[in-house]
Amino acid sequence: MRHSITVIPFLCVALTVQGCEQEPRDDRQAEVAAAGALVMPFDLDRSTHTFEKTDFGGVQSVVSDDGDADQTRLIREHLSSEATRFAEGDFHDPEMIHGEDMPGLHALVMGAAQLDIVYTDIDGGGRIRYGSEDPALIAALHQWFEAQLSDHGAHAQANH
Repeated sequence: MRHSITVIPFLCVALTVQGCEQEPRDDRQAEVAAAGALVMPFDLDRSTHTFEKTDFGGVQSVVSDDGDADQTRLIREHLSSEATRFAEGDFHDPEMIHGEDMPGLHALVMGAAQLDIVYTDIDGGGRIRYGSEDPALIAALHQWFEAQLSDHGAHAQANH
């Protein structure tokens, strides 16, 4: 009897520790997807975000996975509007999705005047090019991209 009492708590601790390795990331991605649905007008499950870190900053693209014209229009409208807001230092939407402690975010807000942010349409979606001559802002962009890649999970990919 004493042996089984010792084993059961050990198994519970082992199962809890093992579950902690995977659940927080899955929970975080579910939270981000739910928050993203409130901010992004397009269907996250039918689109792919791509983040490419570059020497000058980076390039973010979002495309419709199925080529749907309405989905593509919504992606373009959203990214175009975001690029305008980001250029003004308004990163409220990423903060709403990823949280105020999102890596790189504070530096981007504070350094927005030193960022060159340009939106363009691409096949099936849109693209925002972020550039700066300030190494600290380039590093902040790279941190920001990494956080988005992690948070969006299967909805995002790095482009090297």
